[in-house]
Amino acid sequence: MKQLFNSSLGRLRILAFLEGFSLLILVFVSMPLKYIYGVTTISSILGPIHGLLFLLFIFNTISVGAEFNWRFKTATWKVLIACIIPFGTFYIDYKFLSKL
Repeated sequence: MKQLFNSSLGRLRILAFLEGFSLLILVFVSMPLKYIYGVTTISSILGPIHGLLFLLFIFNTISVGAEFNWRFKTATWKVLIACIIPFGTFYIDYKFLSKL
């Protein structure tokens, strides 16, 4: 686990997990509570946290892509698209990031 924090790729993988998890909580917990039951507390707290994680993920993806000389058309865009699809960051970590 300590190795993950010592490299930019490891930090990207951690951010991918956190961003993906926050997206899942927003989509599958917060939104139904908000629109079905009128409970807005979770989305008002988790929304900005997810937004920050989303931006950190984007910036770190671009940084790691430059560091590892990823071609944008073959690698970077796939990682960037993964953060807007539920379960996408988990998939991209399993299929791509964990193999680097």
